[in-house]
Amino acid sequence: MVKIGQVELGEFPLLLAPMEDVSDPPFRKLCKAQGADMVYTEFISADGLVHEAKNTFQKLEIFDYERPVGIQYFGGQLESMIEAAEIIESKNPDVIDINFGCPVAKVACRMAGAGLLRDIPQMVRLTEAVVKSTSRPVTVKTRLGWDESTINIVEVAERLQDVGIQALSIHGRTRSQMYKGAANWSWIAKVKENPRMHIPIFGNGDIDSPQKALEYKNRYGVDGIMIGRASIGYPWVFREIKHYFATGEVLAPPGVSERIQAARQHLQDSLDWKGPKLGVLEMRRHYAPYFRDLPNIKPFRARLVTEMEPAVLFAILDEIEEVYSAEELFV
Repeated sequence: MVKIGQVELGEFPLLLAPMEDVSDPPFRKLCKAQGADMVYTEFISADGLVHEAKNTFQKLEIFDYERPVGIQYFGGQLESMIEAAEIIESKNPDVIDINFGCPVAKVACRMAGAGLLRDIPQMVRLTEAVVKSTSRPVTVKTRLGWDESTINIVEVAERLQDVGIQALSIHGRTRSQMYKGAANWSWIAKVKENPRMHIPIFGNGDIDSPQKALEYKNRYGVDGIMIGRASIGYPWVFREIKHYFATGEVLAPPGVSERIQAARQHLQDSLDWKGPKLGVLEMRRHYAPYFRDLPNIKPFRARLVTEMEPAVLFAILDEIEEVYSAEELFV
């Protein structure tokens, strides 16, 4: 049984990665229903919480049906990280996760996210302060290092464990790689194989099929897998991996009706949570993967990503189902 503190996650948990503008409550709900063992919020700015930014506070909203759920946040200043941890704890998450992996310039170049990979002592100080400021289990998500010449994840893992984190998720790329090239899981394995390590180690990066998930589970010995981009518009990746682990069989992909049902639910929940404008806009990134492999879908997709009226969007989804469901042309 893999545990983060007293939070039980099962024998080999599948975790939904925190993703900006993606892993919001509507999307987490879908992934949880399809087998995600733990989900994380979008990453949240410590400064935004301290300064009571309305949009930032909305991201703190979590629901009991999601549990176990982690709230992830980022920052580079000791005082704001401590104050924000207190705000986060008041929302009653199962876990507080610190982001030391975000590679985008607006975060990393302000010495937050992956930027802290250039200042490991500061990373350790921030983490220790957060651990001491909360009764919640504190975890960290990070990368291998700043670049190929500074891969230091084995040392970083030891030092973060020493100051009290209770699990570590590692994306198998450096900050300089961003999301390019292949994720290097051999470094994740080195952390897991380190005899000093006793906390759960979760691997992240490039898991996009049940076969690859099982291969990496067996080859690298991690305690669980965190899945990000492969789940966008395809929450079924979690159930497909679990089915393959249990049976060795590749589960048939969802048919048209199931995909339409998920898209409808996602859109409705997005409208309810974010309002008519933002709810429509933030759904747009999901339509292409929802309907991937449907022949001649491009005209429908073009309408979905330009239409602003919710009623028309639901009508377009109905039209897609009517046109395609009879033949179930997904491959």
